[in-house]
Amino acid sequence: MNKSRFVTFMIVALTIGSILGCKLPESFFVASTATPTSIPTPTQVPPAIPPTSAEPANALEAQIGAVYEQAGASVVNITSISYTYDFFLRPVPQEGSGSGFFYDSGGHIVTNYHVVENAEELTVTLDDGRSYPATIVGVDPTNDLAVIHVEVEAEPLPLPIPLGDSDVLRVGQFVVAIGNPFGQVGTLTVGVISALGRIIESPDGRFIGEAIQTDAAINPGNSGGPLLDLRGQLIGVNSQIISPNRASAGIGFAVPVNTVRRVVPQLIAQGRYPHPWLGVDYLPLTPNWVEAFRRAELAVPDEGLLVLQVAPNGPAEQAGIRGGDRVIRMGNVRVPVGGDVITAIDGQPMTNAKDFIVYLETKTLVGDTVQVTFIRDGEEQTVPVTLAERR
Repeated sequence: MNKSRFVTFMIVALTIGSILGCKLPESFFVASTATPTSIPTPTQVPPAIPPTSAEPANALEAQIGAVYEQAGASVVNITSISYTYDFFLRPVPQEGSGSGFFYDSGGHIVTNYHVVENAEELTVTLDDGRSYPATIVGVDPTNDLAVIHVEVEAEPLPLPIPLGDSDVLRVGQFVVAIGNPFGQVGTLTVGVISALGRIIESPDGRFIGEAIQTDAAINPGNSGGPLLDLRGQLIGVNSQIISPNRASAGIGFAVPVNTVRRVVPQLIAQGRYPHPWLGVDYLPLTPNWVEAFRRAELAVPDEGLLVLQVAPNGPAEQAGIRGGDRVIRMGNVRVPVGGDVITAIDGQPMTNAKDFIVYLETKTLVGDTVQVTFIRDGEEQTVPVTLAERR
């Protein structure tokens, strides 16, 4: 039977079957002799690798985890209570919080000065939940550092965090911050050193030099906590942020560890840090002041620190440096003039208050002798000055 007759026969048979309501036997249908299409084998998906939380994904993750394991227990939460008074002179408690870390095995804890400023009660909470009252041992508002102490007799204290060296840091180096931002205890954040040698304002209106800038998230509550390198060494004490809304904007600052090395032993031994002092009041010669002085027919150099007065029997006076010998009116301001203009200390140019304060604070100690260069009557002179303690 040819193909066309076969198709015609099938159509007729199916029509008759549907009319009669009968079902044709399965044997009536003839299987096609064409080769059937093969069904493709599905691609086998490899079995999922079960997660292994004990194994870090890479070496960096392993280092960060190791730093937290090593240093996390040494970081504490500090709660401070101070009191203000309402209209009816009733005391109203004000609570604040910050972070700190164990400096030694004797219970000394380093934090920021602004964390404990005006505190009348302090409580330290350890990583394991233990809480102890704390006392203030020493404070240094100029460097925003403080030392507090907890007395523990029975239970062992966490190990202190080892100190690194902030002079060997480099931009781009990975860092870890541990603290208690917004009260979230034991929080770790990671970033890099964004810049070195920053100058930030201290709580007493002076300046902190050589500050470390980092993009590791620093938030309220992180203050006083450690900034660590990937060896678990302290490289700074987290202190400030720049932010329009008090939350991390990726610009945080830490007091460098070498300032901690210099200041903290003095706070423990004396309760204060002796700041070096030259014994002068001065006016930085900004372009506006230079122009104003020259309009008044006063000869001044283009830049430097005009000495307004020297402290009686202070270091500068003893070295022969002179302050102003007369007072003139500049607009609404009376200014002593005629004094020496300091231009350098130990060969380092002095053009503004930041240069002056930061150099003395970071490069000198009480009792050091520095070489002060100044201009008097148009001539440059240099004299040795032995620094005293700031009054």
